[in-house]
Amino acid sequence: MQKSTIRQILHDLLITAGLLLLTTSLTFILFFQVSNNPANIALFYIFGILTTARNTNGFLYGILASGLGVLLINCFFTYPYFSINFSLPDYPFTFLCMLTLSILTSVTTSHIKRQAELLASREKQLLEAEKEKLRANLLRAVSHDLRTPLTSILGASASLEEEWEHYESKERQELIHNIHDDASWLLNMVENLLSITHIQTEGSRLNTSLEIVDEVVAESVIRLKKRLPEADIRITLPSEILMIPMDAMLIEQVLINLLENALLHSQSDKPVQLIVEPHTHNVYFRIIDHGVGLNEKFMKHIFDGTYSESSSSDVRKNNGIGLSICHSIITAHSGTIAARNHEHGAEFLFILPKEETNE
Repeated sequence: MQKSTIRQILHDLLITAGLLLLTTSLTFILFFQVSNNPANIALFYIFGILTTARNTNGFLYGILASGLGVLLINCFFTYPYFSINFSLPDYPFTFLCMLTLSILTSVTTSHIKRQAELLASREKQLLEAEKEKLRANLLRAVSHDLRTPLTSILGASASLEEEWEHYESKERQELIHNIHDDASWLLNMVENLLSITHIQTEGSRLNTSLEIVDEVVAESVIRLKKRLPEADIRITLPSEILMIPMDAMLIEQVLINLLENALLHSQSDKPVQLIVEPHTHNVYFRIIDHGVGLNEKFMKHIFDGTYSESSSSDVRKNNGIGLSICHSIITAHSGTIAARNHEHGAEFLFILPKEETNE
């Protein structure tokens, strides 16, 4: 017999013995100090049997508790006291009622436990399936997205190395700029992949702490402007100081991804708006651009890693992997994220709870 099985049996026996001892002690107080009504005694032991059946595994312990309960009633609370008398006329009926009750309770409890275990197992399978889907989307996106800028970098650097003297200064500068641009994009991709790795390593429950929203927004914009110095972002923050539980690094990555997508894919020179709105139980983060909007045809796939703005071979026009990562991060924070088109462009909204949620 396995150690875990022996441990479980001992655990259930201790629970049974402990509950019967507690029931008997309380019944002594009731019977000898308050009222010696036999109906009250039976109710006490019925409650003890129900509790035993509820907190043990299988039918054996409920049946054992009912048998011992009848013996204890017979010994301590039936005349003559402190002796067992099997000749009492009501003894078989009492034993049968308590035994039937314990069996029914044990059956019901075991059924409920099995259902709970099945539900927990199904939830775990669904979570694993969701993680596998995310991994598959990431692998598909990465296998394509990394190849294109790397090919561009290799081609441009090879051209400069082999034919430096044949290029004019302006052409050299353009090739160097392209290399820098593609390398920056690759760095952004690595940061996104590290964010996903962080989530999968920590699990669905993150190590969050109370962070000041203004500081997280400011840090996100500073980091983005190192990559896109000309970025025009209009920020609207509430007058009150907001502190909400989050992993600041991951939420900064979400803001950077969404702002960068708005700046690069809106095809508009108008400023991108970042609006933070406090509500009763949540904080809303809205990123609004005034450009071409989102392709309605692919809106339902926008957060699963397969959404693409364009069929262009330029990998930087593909923002699916970034949006998939944003969705994973916000979901891990017990929040929600959505996208929609408005009259003059697109809007992304993600919502974070003000209080830590227990899952």
